[in-house]
Amino acid sequence: MAGVNKVILIGNLGADPEIKSLTSGTMVANFRMATTENRVNPSGEKTAFTEWHRIVAFGRLAEICRDYLNKGKQVYIEGRLRTRTWEDKDGNKRSTTEIVATQMQMLGAPGATGEVPDRGGRDVDIDREASPGPDEEVPF
Repeated sequence: MAGVNKVILIGNLGADPEIKSLTSGTMVANFRMATTENRVNPSGEKTAFTEWHRIVAFGRLAEICRDYLNKGKQVYIEGRLRTRTWEDKDGNKRSTTEIVATQMQMLGAPGATGEVPDRGGRDVDIDREASPGPDEEVPF
């Protein structure tokens, strides 16, 4: 039986996307996204709990993120969870967990903070786009 690795998030960008290019020429967009849950604590007070997520997009989806997303923009992201490990310059083992975006949909009312005109609400399927090979390092 095959496993399922699927993540769906709706939240707001914490910063403008960072855009870089892999050695193969494939574009990569990297950005942070916050999701917030409203909870009621034991004393009955409403509190907000915010979780931050690292998002990475490749190819055409990265270009769309570059052109249309900015800090504060509300987006729907669909993708898969990935954990990467590496050694830093001091030889320490480091790791990060990120969501590799396969689809992105801009949300929010036109004219809202960070809103840029939508291109017809088109989703982009990253599985049809180029992604890095197993030996290619993502530059983030």
